[in-house]
Amino acid sequence: MWREAKLALPGEFPALNCSMTAAHPWVYGLGQQTDNGAYLSPANAIAWLGEKLASVTGKTDVVILLATGQTQDEFLSRLDPLTDVFPVPAFTQVSRLARSSAELATVKMQKPAKVAGGPGATLPLSVPTARAVSAAAAVAKAGQAKAMSMDDLKKSLTEFIEKRVSLMADIAAGAGDVSAKSARGWVFTGSGNAADILRQLMSGIPARSSVYCAAIMLAGKDLSGIRSIIHDDDSNAGA
Repeated sequence: MWREAKLALPGEFPALNCSMTAAHPWVYGLGQQTDNGAYLSPANAIAWLGEKLASVTGKTDVVILLATGQTQDEFLSRLDPLTDVFPVPAFTQVSRLARSSAELATVKMQKPAKVAGGPGATLPLSVPTARAVSAAAAVAKAGQAKAMSMDDLKKSLTEFIEKRVSLMADIAAGAGDVSAKSARGWVFTGSGNAADILRQLMSGIPARSSVYCAAIMLAGKDLSGIRSIIHDDDSNAGA
């Protein structure tokens, strides 16, 4: 069924195997490309995902995450939090493409800037052959290093332990930051054979008037791990 829910990662997230299908305005043959941007309605996106799902055989679990908007700003304001919680490549790609499209539209309205003279900005030079030579030189230098004393070994070990403790603390803090993030979005969950899921999927498609949307459909034998990020409101449960 479709409903709006809070999305947040649990304390632990189990490993799982599933297929992932993305629907967004830049999927070839799906979105509508115009001079003013790329558009896709939720109805068209869900119908396209439904066609993909129709070929699935046997009992399956399906979860769809959907971000919509009637304007590009509204769309990004809903997509960005969802991407923070569940940063799959398709969502990050859509966010980047939508911003590039908006910037391009702005640039078209501006007068072209004069070409500045002089060379380009200074950047680090890195080519494969130079990196290979540098790596070989580092290995050779390491092989020529003098044997370390016991005190030096103890000092190095102490420094390593301190760095490891600091690194583990950073990882724990990062995990805490991720767990604290949340977003609101449209979700669909269904389980059973493809025909039954399709009937539910096409019923009550949300935000039909939106002209921007991006959706991720996950399908597999057991998506309880993905379902654990969905937190239904009491007022919306069963809607």
